Amino acid sequence: MDDGRSRPVGFLLRIMLVTALVNLAPAVAQAPKKAVASPALQKEFDGFIEKFRAALRTNDSAAVAGMTRLPFMNDSAIRDAAQFRAKTYPTSFTPKNRACIQRGKAVYDRDQENNDNYFVFCGELIFVFTKTPAGFLFTDVGAND
Repeated sequence: MDDGRSRPVGFLLRIMLVTALVNLAPAVAQAPKKAVASPALQKEFDGFIEKFRAALRTNDSAAVAGMTRLPFMNDSAIRDAAQFRAKTYPTSFTPKNRACIQRGKAVYDRDQENNDNYFVFCGELIFVFTKTPAGFLFTDVGAND
């Protein structure tokens, strides 16, 4: 026989649980989600970076230029492979930076435009590789702040 006393306790527990979950929801929703590359995207990048690193190992500026989005960083002064090889390659791909890119771990993230990017951090510089309609390309070198 039910005397009614157990119902208020069960009901009160449910109300407390719902209240706790409602209060937790904004914190969970605001926690930034770390972007994770799909296995197919990771495989595509792995193939690209292997070729890119091979070009760096042999110091092949023409091959690196061929894997770079031009004009480089939307700079009209670096609009073709010859300009990239003359102006960007010697300063960005020093022996130290080439060695760093060889051993550096590429970190995946998505940018504000929802582009898939990988970053390799080398001291003061960040090397950026972006998924484009043509596949992955070297797209940017910037300050590691």
